[in-house]
Amino acid sequence: MIRRSTVVYIVVLIAMVGAYFYLKNRDQAEPDVAATLEPTQEVAYLFTEDSGVPSSIRIEAQTGEIIELSRDAENAWVLTQPFEAKADQASSEATASQVTTMRVLDRIPEMDLEVVGLEVPAYTITIRFTGNQERTLNIGVITPSENGYYVQDASNKEVMIVSRSAVDALLGLLVTPPYLETPTPSPLPATETPVPSLTPEVSTPSSATPTP
Repeated sequence: MIRRSTVVYIVVLIAMVGAYFYLKNRDQAEPDVAATLEPTQEVAYLFTEDSGVPSSIRIEAQTGEIIELSRDAENAWVLTQPFEAKADQASSEATASQVTTMRVLDRIPEMDLEVVGLEVPAYTITIRFTGNQERTLNIGVITPSENGYYVQDASNKEVMIVSRSAVDALLGLLVTPPYLETPTPSPLPATETPVPSLTPEVSTPSSATPTP
């Protein structure tokens, strides 16, 4: 005959084993539930793969500066503005990659263009793609959070906030163009300049002829 104390021990043991497996399964299930409840944020880019890859990039500043680089017949990057020159291929390809990584952080359906610097944009970026598509972007001011620029697509007048890092990389071309070699200014033509005499000229008085 089984003692009552033994029965109690068996019941307690079964309860402890059941509690162990319950807690173990609950700990494994909770992260999965949390993952399903966590909202996902879709990453949106300004240009899609359907556009192709950039074939020319032109940046103009309101103050008059301009830089333009494009691919030649051999698919090599060259500079065409402010003057024609060979381009550093690595830097140019890095610039083209920045174009494809321009993220759209937000879209603003209604916005006062003057408030965000788009009434008279500080910069204009025109990009042509291999798919014969051309897009022009008006660049306004930096957002209050300083993580993006107010940008307007010139084709449909849509105002967006675009990631600041990509825009800054493109605007930096105006300051440091990707020249293959640093251009050397042409020397000015030499002009003959008369060397001043260090000895003062002494005037010789004319001899006076006595009057008879």
